[in-house]
Amino acid sequence: MTDAASAGPIKIKAPSPGRYRWVVVWLLFAAMVINYVDRQAIGVLKPTLMEEFGWTETNYADIIFWFQASYAVSYLLWGRIVDRIGARWGFGLAFIIWQIAFIAHAGIRGMGGAIAARVALGIGEGGGFPAGIKAVTEWFPKKERAFAVGIFNAGTNIGAILTPLLIPLIATVWFGSRENPAWEMAIIILGVAGLIWAPIWFLIYREPRQHKKVTPAELAFIEQDPADPAEKIGWLKLLTVKETWAYALGKFLIDPIWWFFLFWLPGFLGSQYNLDLLTFGPPLIAIYLMSDVGSVGGGWLSGQFLKRGMSLNAARKLTMLICALAVVPVAFAGMAANVWVAVLIIGVATAAHQGFSANLYAMPGDVFPRSAVGSVVGIGGMIGGFGGMAMAKYAGYVLDQIGSYTPIFVVAASAYLLALLVIHLITPKYEPAKL
Repeated sequence: MTDAASAGPIKIKAPSPGRYRWVVVWLLFAAMVINYVDRQAIGVLKPTLMEEFGWTETNYADIIFWFQASYAVSYLLWGRIVDRIGARWGFGLAFIIWQIAFIAHAGIRGMGGAIAARVALGIGEGGGFPAGIKAVTEWFPKKERAFAVGIFNAGTNIGAILTPLLIPLIATVWFGSRENPAWEMAIIILGVAGLIWAPIWFLIYREPRQHKKVTPAELAFIEQDPADPAEKIGWLKLLTVKETWAYALGKFLIDPIWWFFLFWLPGFLGSQYNLDLLTFGPPLIAIYLMSDVGSVGGGWLSGQFLKRGMSLNAARKLTMLICALAVVPVAFAGMAANVWVAVLIIGVATAAHQGFSANLYAMPGDVFPRSAVGSVVGIGGMIGGFGGMAMAKYAGYVLDQIGSYTPIFVVAASAYLLALLVIHLITPKYEPAKL
């Protein structure tokens, strides 16, 4: 008979820390689904609106430009607001503003109305990611943040998938026709339906220490990282810190590429392959399904590298390098003779963008105290918005003057490797910011 001593020490499995933090992630995921239905609607409706109102590519680019301008400024302001009032009220208020602005799109009757509606949408949507990243930073330790960001950021892709499904269904099948789509009704129905998220958010979201559903074990898990300094950190101080600029310049280089995919892909598929409101849905759905894999996979991959003993620096940057290399073939997307070859190339690029982005979004929480995360995300989002404004003007000019998407795809192919180089040169050690 074997006695207890010969069997060696008995291992007692640690109790599960609880999983309520993932409820928060799925709430953020749902908000991002609604966010991107609102944001992408104008891209899906681009051929319809251009025909109805006689817009040129430059006109359309101007509408996107002013959305980007308001989004960039509001992103910065929301970052500071969220640090002051918290993620609960910050996200809730931003959501209500952008959803009402989206419903107002049904009143568009020309360039002036379109610009006004998009500016209002940008003011609200600028609060989404600063508040979302703030919430993830409040609810997750560093080792889970990139994965959590990847999940809630995946909601953007689901929104981008649903938009080309729902808008044609409502506008052409339920209330209009292929020749005369009722696009206003599609916006009103989707906008009003989306408002149901806001009361759910206010009912459920609290900080972990204030939440009755959080067990002591889960709270200890969430708060396992060293305590942050309690003092508030001002914008001017953050602007003198190199880590702020590593994040912001990374956003400046990659955000415009995502904006291009979001706002111009329906037009690309229409002009290159003669697809319309009812037929470019499947290609767009395929592209954004691939994007979802990249969003979750990019956060998961860096988490796996961390579990295998890599430093935070190596895990984040190796993942971003893999993603950056996967984008390079998109330079040839405009030359693809077959729509599904183009979809494959672009889908891999958008998936890689989301994987890269999940790790870049984790950076403020990795290297800054919680009290500064919203402000840093706001600064980065503003700089990224400026890049988006430049891309809007560039895309409109190239398409009106040259009539080819290839120069834009070439820029997209190189942006991520350049972004990673800039991030690495500025923060070679990826260590906590010295404040």
